[in-house]
Amino acid sequence: MGKENPAEKALNLIRGRLCDPTFVFRPLSGSSDSNYSKLKFIVSTSITEGCNNSILLLGPRGSGKAAVLDLVVGDLMEEYPDSVTLIRLNGLLHSEDNCAFKEIARQLCMEHHLLFSKMASFDENSQFIIAMLRECGLAHKTIIFVLDEFDMFAQGKQRLLYSLLDAMQSVTSQAVVVGISSRLDADQLLEKRVRSRFSHRKILFLPPSREEIDSLLEHLLSLPADTSFPSGYVSQFNEKIKSITSDTRFKDMLKTFLSANSTVNSLLKFIFRAVSSMNLESGILSLENFKSALSSMQRLPKLEAVRDCSILELYLLVCMRRLEVKEQSSYNFISVMKEYKTIHDSFQTSDYYAQNVCLRAFEHLREREVICYAENRGQSQAGEYRPMKLLISASELHQGMRSHACCPAILLKLLDH
Repeated sequence: MGKENPAEKALNLIRGRLCDPTFVFRPLSGSSDSNYSKLKFIVSTSITEGCNNSILLLGPRGSGKAAVLDLVVGDLMEEYPDSVTLIRLNGLLHSEDNCAFKEIARQLCMEHHLLFSKMASFDENSQFIIAMLRECGLAHKTIIFVLDEFDMFAQGKQRLLYSLLDAMQSVTSQAVVVGISSRLDADQLLEKRVRSRFSHRKILFLPPSREEIDSLLEHLLSLPADTSFPSGYVSQFNEKIKSITSDTRFKDMLKTFLSANSTVNSLLKFIFRAVSSMNLESGILSLENFKSALSSMQRLPKLEAVRDCSILELYLLVCMRRLEVKEQSSYNFISVMKEYKTIHDSFQTSDYYAQNVCLRAFEHLREREVICYAENRGQSQAGEYRPMKLLISASELHQGMRSHACCPAILLKLLDH
């Protein structure tokens, strides 16, 4: 087997980094004001001082809530290997109270090498969990309950939340309840009896700042200066990364992409797509890789709609655009048909259809929301007499037609003149 190509090795290394949440979020946890530091302080206080806590991690999906929590729990388990028990529940799977209590009992039995009974009733599981909380508290062991999709547990009678938080009021218990939710109003869903026992601590996961993004890009894309890579290749690769990230075109590109979704997870997908298109012969990333990643990830529904149009529908769109260029402020299907006939008479095109066929195409464009009625008045009028307007710009129409598989050349010419 031949020696691995440095470019392939670099590609595999960066892909591995992008798929490793611990590696991704480690640099974002360095600051004392980071969410990692705040969460670790609260949970470690419960472990060292034997107190109970509850906290909510709130933010959009992909913002790193679960990844930061895993980072904190992993570090605390290394620091206090015999003092932490982790119980995980997901609201999509365990929102039903009986199912949740059974799952907690199962995980506690597995963690402490006890025999789990599938036939245990709800009350038996509840009493077992309260007893385990008491025993772990007396042994100075902290149980961390992670409730993913927390808002799902806040539906119905909320017996699980009430039972856990009520049991944590005892001085003998030692536990932390960590809720994870993408709903910023998750705490407002709690019943009064549950809310009175909740600590009301919340950590918000906001989009990363410009400085954090720059730091993250360098952390993810720079190759290590070790012996496994040729020294000349590492320096060339890293210099190119610095050149790309400092380029104003790349910054504008990144700004455009993050304006739609500014979460860390979205950024990782963008970088992964760009890295995957790297030329293995040169072994160096280029600005073109990021451009192609941006174009492949950006959904442009209006362009897609134009690309899916029939030839007749393209003719109708061009006619409407030409009427707008002629400053005809109000036009309807009849006006469009006159323009369509003018084009046919002038250029003797073979694509000429009957009015009833054109009307069906016109209605199809309206259903696709490429065009719409200009006003809500006149609903009693027949559709072909009601004023219409285009819902796509001239540049979108032009771009969509250029990428259309069967667009006649005459239409592009008519659109340009």
